Amino acid sequence: MGETLAYLREEIKPGMTLKEIDAMGEAFLREKGARPSFKGLYGFPAAVCTSLNEVIIHGIPDETVVKEGDILGLDIGTEVDGWYGDAAITMPVGSVDEKDEDLIACAKDALYHAIEIIRPGLRFKELSLELQKFIEGRGYKPLLNFCGHGIGRKPHEEPEIPNYLEHGSPKSGPKIKNGMVFCLEPMVCQLNGTPKILEDKWSVVSVDGKRGSHYEHTVAVVDGRAEILSQP
Repeated sequence: MGETLAYLREEIKPGMTLKEIDAMGEAFLREKGARPSFKGLYGFPAAVCTSLNEVIIHGIPDETVVKEGDILGLDIGTEVDGWYGDAAITMPVGSVDEKDEDLIACAKDALYHAIEIIRPGLRFKELSLELQKFIEGRGYKPLLNFCGHGIGRKPHEEPEIPNYLEHGSPKSGPKIKNGMVFCLEPMVCQLNGTPKILEDKWSVVSVDGKRGSHYEHTVAVVDGRAEILSQP
């Protein structure tokens, strides 16, 4: 899936439709021997979540044409031999302004910051709080009610990993252990983290109506450190 995201990042140009982008991603994935695990999952109709501009996550590919200056979130799930993976990026379409570059960078940098500090013994709530502090430190808000997650033989497993401290002390709840595999996915809003689901029943936006960003990796905790499994 990392290779697929890298391929799409290079190939997407203004004038393409979201459906064309989805078809490109699915074809590339299948050529690599993977099954697009999002297709049909909970009824989702496509292989790639294409989240354009104000849509932060779960955008459905349609005939919308991407334009110069848009930002586009791409989220892909895969299954190979019964094992699942999940990854996402937000990319500029052509050139974007500095404000959008900063928005995209917040999600990406928050993800890599979290990966860097993962250690056995760290509690997941402490990790969530670190993500929140990083995002808010950049002047943004984490999207509420959506989260990272465990992954393995199923596309979504325990634990849930919000990008903010949801309740209780950060020193409570389960600890990270060697051998764990999970997905971290910072979802970033500009002014308000309260989500709104659009009429298609999938696309998630912020109530602030502004653009958002999203980045995700699947990681495994190996020998005391997080190893990224979804690199290109």
